Amino acid sequence: MARMLELALYLCLFMCLILTCHAQTCAKYAFSSNRVFKSCTHLPVLNSFLHYNYDVSGKLEIAYRHTGITSSRWVAWAINPTSKAMVGSQALVAYQLSDGSMRAYTSPITQYQTQLQEGELSFDVSDLSATYANNEIIIFAPLGFPNNDTTLNQVWQEGTMSGNTPQMHATSGPNVQSMGTLNLLSGQAGTIGGRTSTQRKQDIHGVLNAVSWGILMPLGAIIARYLKVFKSADPAWFYLHASCQFSAYVVGVAGWSTGLKLGSESSGIQYDAHRTIGIILFCLGTLQVFALLVRPKPDHKYRVYWNIYHHLVGYTVVILSVINIFKGLDILEPEKKWKNAYIGVIIALACSGVVLEACTWFLVLRRKRSESAGKLSHGINGAHGNGVNAHTANC
Repeated sequence: MARMLELALYLCLFMCLILTCHAQTCAKYAFSSNRVFKSCTHLPVLNSFLHYNYDVSGKLEIAYRHTGITSSRWVAWAINPTSKAMVGSQALVAYQLSDGSMRAYTSPITQYQTQLQEGELSFDVSDLSATYANNEIIIFAPLGFPNNDTTLNQVWQEGTMSGNTPQMHATSGPNVQSMGTLNLLSGQAGTIGGRTSTQRKQDIHGVLNAVSWGILMPLGAIIARYLKVFKSADPAWFYLHASCQFSAYVVGVAGWSTGLKLGSESSGIQYDAHRTIGIILFCLGTLQVFALLVRPKPDHKYRVYWNIYHHLVGYTVVILSVINIFKGLDILEPEKKWKNAYIGVIIALACSGVVLEACTWFLVLRRKRSESAGKLSHGINGAHGNGVNAHTANC
């Protein structure tokens, strides 16, 4: 017990040390211009810090610091006075021009796919400036708020440059998580209600498709390929296969529909390969469902052609499904544990397939040998019987 308490104490001290060091990297930062800011918060993504001075009269002086960035990228920090979203944000933008000088200006964000056009903000901004040194861009600006809000909706961002023109930022990973709230009095920075509505829809889209196309479809194919080898499993294997594939199709269509909805709500943002494969999967999956309605009987002369079609389309769907799930994971960039979990599922299914394939061939070959031995034995017995009868007749 004493050992456990001692270990817990050391752990607490270690965590306090980490938090203290973390705070010092923010609060103890020394600006080259000898400016001093009383408060500082480490923003959760994109290697960013916000230093500021605030007084109750409504004056806010900020220094937005974005580290680990090259001179060929732009950065921005914004306040959204009206909503918790990117559109409506009042942004301070900065980047280095091709001649080495810095440009800093204000830009109201009125739509997605913005090119950060210069314009006036809904609040006062004076003495806006920016610096670039040691792979770090800092934006300095005094701001004025007539409504004296002490909790702000903030957005921060980075993107690439084309010459002296800012380009669209990335639309996945940290670049869609870079928003939150800031309490100016406590310095507490938080996320906006967890994940945004669009992010929740992306999560639903990803889960539905991963479970349906990415897991149930391969599982249904494994059931059809390997269970039907066992005579005792007939016709149960067929009903299991059909139920698994139909469930995958229904859930997959729901996931596909959420993808269409996300696409319609994100004009200008397209993932062509992911979208095209998704449409192909929907079409092939629909064909497979309707193909069951015209499945010939086992002894029909066209049944062999139907089997070839069904197997070819089925395996194509399985392969494209797995490919598209990984494309979706690359787009959403979730925590590594989710991608690793799906990789684990696919490896488990693949290993099961390899083992079952070996067992299937073993059973099939043994069955053929048994049947061949039975026929040979029957032929020998028949030949011996005929010889005896002939000899008797001659006698």
